[in-house]
Amino acid sequence: MVLLIYKMEPEEGFLKTMDFKNIPAKITTFLKEVRLEMKKVNWPTRKETIKYTLIIIGVCLVTAIFLGGLDYLFAILRDKFIL
Repeated sequence: MVLLIYKMEPEEGFLKTMDFKNIPAKITTFLKEVRLEMKKVNWPTRKETIKYTLIIIGVCLVTAIFLGGLDYLFAILRDKFIL
């Protein structure tokens, strides 16, 4: 494993030294590790996905109706008392 060491010169204000060796090998290693981790993920079933999607849609609808009702109520109050 190669450590990248950054040296900042106060008067220069840019990165002085960096190690750019073996970047393609590092990218390949990273992608292999990502692939291994993705195999460990416990993916939901189709039934679970549909159930959770419907729950989210329902919560969004209830929230939209609630906020729309508040907006309507405040609009009526505004027109009645302010204007």
